[in-house]
Amino acid sequence: MRAIVVTDQAAGAAGMTLTDRPEPEAAGNDVVVQVYASGFTPGELTWPGTWTDRLGRDRTPSIPGHELAGVVSALGYGTRGLSVGQRVFGLADWTRDGTLAEYVAVEARNLAPLPGDVDFTVGASLPISGLTAWQGLFVHGRFAVGQSVLVHGAAGGVGSMVAQLARAAGAYVIGTGRTADRQAALDFGAQEFVDLGDDSLEQVGAVDLVFDMIGGDIQRRSAALVRAGGTLVSIAGPPEARPTDGIAVDFVVEADRAQLSEIAQRVRDGRLRTNIANVATLDDAVAAFNPSERVKGKTIIRVRP
Repeated sequence: MRAIVVTDQAAGAAGMTLTDRPEPEAAGNDVVVQVYASGFTPGELTWPGTWTDRLGRDRTPSIPGHELAGVVSALGYGTRGLSVGQRVFGLADWTRDGTLAEYVAVEARNLAPLPGDVDFTVGASLPISGLTAWQGLFVHGRFAVGQSVLVHGAAGGVGSMVAQLARAAGAYVIGTGRTADRQAALDFGAQEFVDLGDDSLEQVGAVDLVFDMIGGDIQRRSAALVRAGGTLVSIAGPPEARPTDGIAVDFVVEADRAQLSEIAQRVRDGRLRTNIANVATLDDAVAAFNPSERVKGKTIIRVRP
């Protein structure tokens, strides 16, 4: 099969190559998925799991990519809940070959059925952004109706999902970003926008929940805005600052079939829009992951027409 592989961590996305790799086989409780569309997060090239297996052994050349949408082509021994020919989407394992390939082996529990009226391209854009937003808000963030939520990067892949889910759940949403992100952040559900280049973050005042994707100085200043009993949720690594009378949480997103199904349903009924900036073929994937200018949103690789 054709696949994108990486062998040199120092080279980053520039070190990706398109080559032939053996088709995967389904281990126990696995399925093999014929990939129709795949998502990729540039940051994963810095993650240990991209380069080593669960025992810390080198596993290069490795296939990156963790988001996928496709069709089940084979079942491993003991696999239940899915069937050959079924449309699925979900999150591939962190320490195994990923989804930038024509086929991928995935634990069945990491996948959910993809409704027939949700395109494969859309399905592949949902797992990391959607699950990160869902878990950050409702699992780790302890969100309650009527709270105020400060969303950093509200026009980005994760931030746009956070803004939409929070607004639909009854939050007052304040988004941040660059000047050029203002309208997109408002379109995705923010009721206020703070330009981190020109505006004062402190003008926001006290908020119940901060969803941080930036870290550093922005995180430290944001922690001071969390009111008593509130929460700072970070996906930028362990928090360097904590609210005086609240809590700070960092987490790694996990696959969850029920949550994936909830996200897909919201896409179907129009309550949730994905943020796809670019769609490329597998032949053009390396160029797509090394853009000459900033891409506002997710890049999805359409593996099959």
